[in-house]
Amino acid sequence: MESYKISIEVACLVFPFVAFLLTIPFLIYQYQKYGAIPLFKSIIFYSLILYLITAYFMVILPLPSKELVSKLKTIPMQLQPFNFIKEINLTASFKISNIKDLLNFLNKPTVYTVLFNFLLTMPFGFYLRYYFKRKWYETIILTFLLSLFFELTQLTGLYGYYERAYRIFDVDDLIINTTGGLLGHILAPLLMIFLPSKDELEQKSYLKGQKVSLLRRSLSLAIDILFVLFFNLIVKVIFYNSQLANLSLLLTSAFYFLILPLITKGKTIGKIILKTKISGLTKEITWYKLLLRNIILIYFVLFPFIWLNFLKRHFALAQNNLFQVLEIFIIIFQTINILYYLKSFFHKENIFLYEKLTNSKNISTISVDKISVKEALSTEAVEKNIKNASKSKKSPKTSSKGDESVKSKEK
Repeated sequence: MESYKISIEVACLVFPFVAFLLTIPFLIYQYQKYGAIPLFKSIIFYSLILYLITAYFMVILPLPSKELVSKLKTIPMQLQPFNFIKEINLTASFKISNIKDLLNFLNKPTVYTVLFNFLLTMPFGFYLRYYFKRKWYETIILTFLLSLFFELTQLTGLYGYYERAYRIFDVDDLIINTTGGLLGHILAPLLMIFLPSKDELEQKSYLKGQKVSLLRRSLSLAIDILFVLFFNLIVKVIFYNSQLANLSLLLTSAFYFLILPLITKGKTIGKIILKTKISGLTKEITWYKLLLRNIILIYFVLFPFIWLNFLKRHFALAQNNLFQVLEIFIIIFQTINILYYLKSFFHKENIFLYEKLTNSKNISTISVDKISVKEALSTEAVEKNIKNASKSKKSPKTSSKGDESVKSKEK
């Protein structure tokens, strides 16, 4: 049992590093498909990663030394199905009359090892049904493959790290793990009662994704910066030892952030990947406002050093009062720009000062077909119910009026 505790502790230590490596791909995928990432969806994703890491370490840990494994005899594979029943019969008694007998029974290695292998893959079956919406037979296949991966990891001596297997390959583990995954799939609806459905999570993502968050914009900008640096490197290599090499960053940034958005109607590579573009606050942005917006953003807000350093090197303005005034102006503008965003954030506008000045904003380009269809269906259903309810209320009054008219005619 101590080995399981060690495995969980190691998994918790490794998890932050694995999560960090997966965060950027996860964000890009979610923003590219939905436009937003609800908190609950993130919790599910990272809990799945933590579970898989923990399950893996439970299979391989604790690791023996290479010297110890080299002295071991080659461990034969256990290929007899349901051999675990025979082992339990030989080592544990089924005569359970009280809690103490039950605890003694469960404390037998042959018993709790089977229970561990059974419980190991139950969460996997739950995730497959709830988050990935897999059928029961798909759960059986995928759980079997996961268990086979664990067994092959042990059989190959941790992929060749050891000269021989340090744990036995057991066909019963494949059977028990697969059964555990299937049971997790079967019991998933009990937990799904308390959890939002996958469709609800996606619907919230689509609706939330219609508004471009600051994180989405920042990630798009980070992608754009990587491409600018890549293009800058190409220009430097092509025009090595020439005057253009010194201007490479100025030229590549100008082309990427100023010319490219004019050609693509407000898009850069980062914006295309994350499904956003620049638009006007009330209508399509004009080309000159788009150009002015990006000039302010790139050369005054984000990267003023691109042209300031150029002026320093080529015009000897480092000690000039005009240069110092420019630096102070840029710092003041950047500060006001951030303060304006904070103010607009509380008014749910989420725009910076340079966007207000140029009548521009970032909008999502994700198709809203899925949203509009679902909303139309729900709206139509609501309206239908309202009409039916109103008709049912009016029908008695109509009938009473009809009766009165009939009586008057009789008179």
